[in-house]
Amino acid sequence: MKTDTSTRLSAIRKLMKDGKYVRQPLSAYIVPSGDAHDSEYLAEVDMRRQYVSGFTGSAGTALITQDKALLWTDGRYFLQALKEMDTNWMLMKDRLPETPSRGEWLVENLEPGSFVGADPMLVSRTAWNDLKDQLEDGGHQLVAVEQNLVDVVWEADREDTKPARPENTVFPLEHEFTGRTWQSKVEEVRAQLKEKKSSAIVLSALDDVAWLLNLRGSDIDYNPVFFSYCVVTLKEVVLFLNPNQVNPSLTDSLTPEDMEESVVIMEYSKIKNYVSGLGKSGGKVWFSNTASQGLVSLVPKQQTLVQVTPVTLMKAIKNKAELKGFINCHIRDSAALCQYFCWIQKNIGSGQVTEISGADALENFRKEQQHFMGLSFPSISGSGPNGAIIHYRPQPDTDRRITSEEMYLIDSGAQYKDGTTDVTRTLHFGTPSTYQKECFTRVLKGMIGLAGCVFPDKCKGYRLDTLARIHLWKVGLDYLHGTGHGVGSFLNVHEGPSGISSRVNSIDPGVQEGMIFSDEPGYYEDGQFGIRIENLVEVTRANTQYSFNDTKMLTFSAVTVVPIQLKLVDPTLLTQDEIQWLNNYHQTCRDRVGPLLKEMGRQEALDWLIKETQPIG
Repeated sequence: MKTDTSTRLSAIRKLMKDGKYVRQPLSAYIVPSGDAHDSEYLAEVDMRRQYVSGFTGSAGTALITQDKALLWTDGRYFLQALKEMDTNWMLMKDRLPETPSRGEWLVENLEPGSFVGADPMLVSRTAWNDLKDQLEDGGHQLVAVEQNLVDVVWEADREDTKPARPENTVFPLEHEFTGRTWQSKVEEVRAQLKEKKSSAIVLSALDDVAWLLNLRGSDIDYNPVFFSYCVVTLKEVVLFLNPNQVNPSLTDSLTPEDMEESVVIMEYSKIKNYVSGLGKSGGKVWFSNTASQGLVSLVPKQQTLVQVTPVTLMKAIKNKAELKGFINCHIRDSAALCQYFCWIQKNIGSGQVTEISGADALENFRKEQQHFMGLSFPSISGSGPNGAIIHYRPQPDTDRRITSEEMYLIDSGAQYKDGTTDVTRTLHFGTPSTYQKECFTRVLKGMIGLAGCVFPDKCKGYRLDTLARIHLWKVGLDYLHGTGHGVGSFLNVHEGPSGISSRVNSIDPGVQEGMIFSDEPGYYEDGQFGIRIENLVEVTRANTQYSFNDTKMLTFSAVTVVPIQLKLVDPTLLTQDEIQWLNNYHQTCRDRVGPLLKEMGRQEALDWLIKETQPIG
């Protein structure tokens, strides 16, 4: 259902001229998707762009002028945005060659000498400076609007009350899952501080804080994080947290009796005062490249270091305990998926299985598994044409039956104490067409091509992306999303700094041993069907016959162990190596998941697993 945004836009346009909130009348106002921590997924209180535009996707930027409202989003969300936005809004298809960037559009369309406003706490320092330079080159100015204009309108809206900020429990994660103490992590961070000749580092990304201090929470749905900041200096560690979230188990974990150092806990709202004090100390302060303009600007420019933090890379390279947890949680997760697919196959003839009831059933199967803590993102459960909407989330008014006449795509994942899962499978419960089988097989070839490749240590992700697309390109097909993303360890399902995409990532440190990535090529035919096959893979050492200049070579090892539907595979399009890879993979699925299903007494699901993993010749 589309949201009528007329009243909201009118109110914001009035505030853009109101001297109470802006120093100069604004010709344009930017509403980004993120929160003050540059989070991908948001608490409801921070869904400002969704409130003002009606678009519910996780990525996009709204731009409001006195007579236009535009939304930039990428290819994952083109169809969804068109379905959700009313006629007040114009969709700008980001990353397409013909689509101007926000800065280009502003320069081309605003009157000379215009002022463009944005909340500096919601825009990263890097993005702020890039847009500022672009606007100034065009004769305009980017100005900080300290009071968020969307908040002003939202807080006065009696029909859509603005939610309160969450204050959920924060809890320590056991050492068996973290593999390291927070003290050892802080020691490594301080070594990096000394190397960079910095006196302090400000962590603003919520997963950075959670990982460093071995804490987890639930302030944002699907992400086990909590609203916080953390500052590490050469002498102290300070956690900025809502006082209502401080509890005895948290305090005990951060103030151990047998350790010399404890973590100082201060109110979340005190972060700006503390950072301002760091700026007055004269030392260099390290901020993440995702830290907000509002935070970084509190320190004199000559004292700031803005780049990827050591915590971000430390977190991306999993230790032995974390890697063990990924293997174990994926076995349990795969058992849940085997039960789910068996359940669908058994009940599809009733006509009662829908996208929503199916996703709910899968969640219930996952809840039975040890260490389950919740889903890792809203399940993308799409039947037929809904499967072509890349980040589709079924709603009561879009819910379709899962039938034997259409393809079905399910992209889902869970949070377990020992790891995070993210897996996509596409199935057909009837008879797929020859064309559907060809498309599926070409996607599979791309997934196998990436999964089995060998590459040098620290190879950039964009260099690997082509391997997943080349078999689609050969027949003129492609997909409009990245091929792989990092995954957190009982943390965010999308984790940087590395990724596998056609876009060059300036902060990519390269693919390294111990990282976890998704491998997820796809193909989507608007109004017809969607195909995506996604496994999580671990970056492991490759044994090669030769060693050029003693270069360390790497490859990928499967973490996800869910069968790939053979009914959709056209074996004539596969090479012998690809057939061997598929047969070996399915044997791994049997070997890892079969014993658990047997132990659980799930004979029907075990029979389904065995049937779906028969070797092909």
